[in-house]
Amino acid sequence: MQQLQANAAGSWPYVPIGLFGGGYAAATSNVIDKINISTAANATDFGDLTIGRSNLAACASPTRGVFGGGDPVSGRVNVIDYVTIAATGNATDFGDLTLARAYLASCSSSTRGLFCAGANDIGTLQNVIDYITIATTGNAIDFGDYNTALWSLAACASPTRGVFAGGDDADVPTYSLAMRYVTIATTGNTTAFGSLTTRRSNLGGCSNATRGLFAGGDNATGLIQTIEYITIDTAGNSANFGNLSAARFYLSACASSTRGVFGGGRATGGTTVNIIEYVTFATTGNATDFGDLATPTESLAACSNAGGL
Repeated sequence: MQQLQANAAGSWPYVPIGLFGGGYAAATSNVIDKINISTAANATDFGDLTIGRSNLAACASPTRGVFGGGDPVSGRVNVIDYVTIAATGNATDFGDLTLARAYLASCSSSTRGLFCAGANDIGTLQNVIDYITIATTGNAIDFGDYNTALWSLAACASPTRGVFAGGDDADVPTYSLAMRYVTIATTGNTTAFGSLTTRRSNLGGCSNATRGLFAGGDNATGLIQTIEYITIDTAGNSANFGNLSAARFYLSACASSTRGVFGGGRATGGTTVNIIEYVTFATTGNATDFGDLATPTESLAACSNAGGL
């Protein structure tokens, strides 16, 4: 496992910070909430995105959190903005994605972030993968392609490999089982990884350095409660990990080296929730209550300064 780095102030112990940004909470939100992943508690205010939007994606290095794409009040955007995780405050413009889109997925190593697939402003599904160097502001660059155009997928990563899972690959939902991966340090198209146990879209994904988790979502039979796991550097099918406290989709996820955390979403009956819950990567089992987001929010994005390290 890659050694955890000191925080931006150079101090120890390292504090694993998770951020939940944007989404829809009665209206399109620009709010960023903050948690200390090692300590169960309610989220606190961190600051605001440069523009309120839902259905965006997020990734992070040990020092910066980056949010890309999404739906504002109308249209879809190519906006990328960032925050310095150790210092609360509003986001700053980072650059632009190669094209405006929402319902995309993002993951990262400690240095490079990827943004994958999604749907453009007229709803055309995309297979493009962009990358950024998180420490250097600027526009995203083409990385390669997913094997098919799709949206509403999720992602996780080890220090070397990014894995994308689920999603819809047609206007009439087909709810993909597929998982595909890339090597983050190089550019190129995705390679087959394996299959999820359950077809799902609008799911949440997170990881530590070795194990990736995919939770919640929806498919043709309704909302999904289960959590699945993979060993990121060993291609193969996922296995059952446990359950969320209740079935929900449009949730987001972030992680420390020991905990995966799932926040927000929409539950059965169309209720938007503020639930935050967590699991321990090293053991399988059901999620445990962590606390609450400041406001019930769905279609948000999450990242942390420790996931994948």
